[in-house]
Amino acid sequence: MVEQWRRFLAAAKGEAPGDLIIRNGRVINVASNEVEDADVLIVDGKIAGVGDYSEAAAEIDAGGAYLAPSFIDGHVHVESSLLWMDQFAKAVVPCGTGAVVTDPHEIANVAGLDGIKALMAASENLPVSLFFTIPSCVPASPFETAGAEMTTEAIAEGLGLPRVVGLGEMMNFPGVLDGDESIFERLSLQAPRRDGHAPGVRGKAINAYAGSGMTSDHESTELEEAREKLRRGLMIMIREGSTEHNLVDLLPLVDDNTYPRCCFASDDRDCATLMHDGHIDAVIRKAVANGLDPIRAIRMATLHTADYWRLTGHGMIAPGYFANIVMFDSLDDIRPARVLHQGELVAENGQPRFETTASVPETLLNSVRIQPVTETSLQLSAASTMAAVEAIPGQIVTRKIDVEPKIADGVVVADIERDLLKIATVERHNATGNVGVGLIRGFGMNRGAIATSIAHDAHNIVCLGTNDTDMLAAINAVVEMQGGLAAVDNGEVKGRLALPVAGILSDQPLNVVTREYEAIEELAREFGSTVPSPFGLLSFMALSVIPEARVTDQGFMSMV
Repeated sequence: MVEQWRRFLAAAKGEAPGDLIIRNGRVINVASNEVEDADVLIVDGKIAGVGDYSEAAAEIDAGGAYLAPSFIDGHVHVESSLLWMDQFAKAVVPCGTGAVVTDPHEIANVAGLDGIKALMAASENLPVSLFFTIPSCVPASPFETAGAEMTTEAIAEGLGLPRVVGLGEMMNFPGVLDGDESIFERLSLQAPRRDGHAPGVRGKAINAYAGSGMTSDHESTELEEAREKLRRGLMIMIREGSTEHNLVDLLPLVDDNTYPRCCFASDDRDCATLMHDGHIDAVIRKAVANGLDPIRAIRMATLHTADYWRLTGHGMIAPGYFANIVMFDSLDDIRPARVLHQGELVAENGQPRFETTASVPETLLNSVRIQPVTETSLQLSAASTMAAVEAIPGQIVTRKIDVEPKIADGVVVADIERDLLKIATVERHNATGNVGVGLIRGFGMNRGAIATSIAHDAHNIVCLGTNDTDMLAAINAVVEMQGGLAAVDNGEVKGRLALPVAGILSDQPLNVVTREYEAIEELAREFGSTVPSPFGLLSFMALSVIPEARVTDQGFMSMV
């Protein structure tokens, strides 16, 4: 080790050659908020110097391109990409992503701590650094049935694993505010950071929530909500995912005084969004297009995130930092042309330049177990008025509404003319027989049914439809695939995407998964859906910790 250090010292002082020089680059210095014309010298995967260097075993001519630290996603659930870890890397590395902080509570809801360990093992030796938080709320709440439980003991064990940087998002904010003893036990565990999750929590309640140990929040959807949370000491992660679009609304928060307490997070980005729109690079482009200074945006996507999560060696192009570098030609439209990870060229012109693979353990297969479902299971008793869910396109929050349902043969049926469809959530982990049924407005479908086993956070089977026959066929199609997405019309399965890994992930290549995902999303739109991502939005309609109304396997629930 000492000889390696001395080699680094000699190269940094210009007394010995390095491994690689990047010449003719314009280095974005996120420490000083300026652009430097400088060479970058790399030794053993780290930056030895920024300045005027002449000797190295190899060189890259940047040709006047900008050099920035590789981008960092401050909060993401990698499982939402639908991709296994090697394919996730192939999706995000060409986007300039050098590191992500992931909360694996999706796989934890299916397979517990063993599922997290499997994800960790599969993330080794990839040209992107994956850091983990340990899920704090599995199940997310008592109002949905998960396949596993993260007990206080399991969380404590997880916090001691390598690459773990904190406690995962504390979604059970009602439990925090009510002083739940089990929540206190989890918050009492030693953790460098405690990720927050407090949608709509304001006033004295946010004092209580933040004062209980949370250090960040990514759930703000309104500007003044985010401003209030920032004032109470929380790091504000501005979220822009596939379904959650909060950046434009929250961007006015970022000014000369507040921007050090702001960074970016994607939370949930599916494979199609990653492949065609991008990752954090797309968030930066959108922020810049909406008026944010490019260097400030890059700093929020690098140094701020690294500092918050204490990611040593990440977030700057500076001596001693990892040579994780993204190169691009324009500050006004940042599109990565070349990406280096620890000094190795790992992507060029939007394409990965690595072939790392990760195997899928058999323990994560065959996870869908249900009691047989019949059309009777999907019936909803007649009532003159009833509470229903109203979906909001572009958001994962919903509204609770009261409706007069359409009745036929003594039971509630879908009412296409008023955009009132049926929604059902089927427990699929322990074959309990739980089936929750309700009504939902906002999807606009006029025929058929769609079903998915991607249903945050418990990942039961959630189905949306215009009639019970198609809904039953869609649910059964998901079961036959041992997890996945299905679209049914007139009793016939028109499209499917198999997700056999824990019922939430594919074992297929990025381009295959993306093609099939786009095809089935288009089918849902052909069924009349008016939302941009029908399956993406549906996946949140059973999530019991987001206001205001949901339908879980335990039935309709409301926070108001």
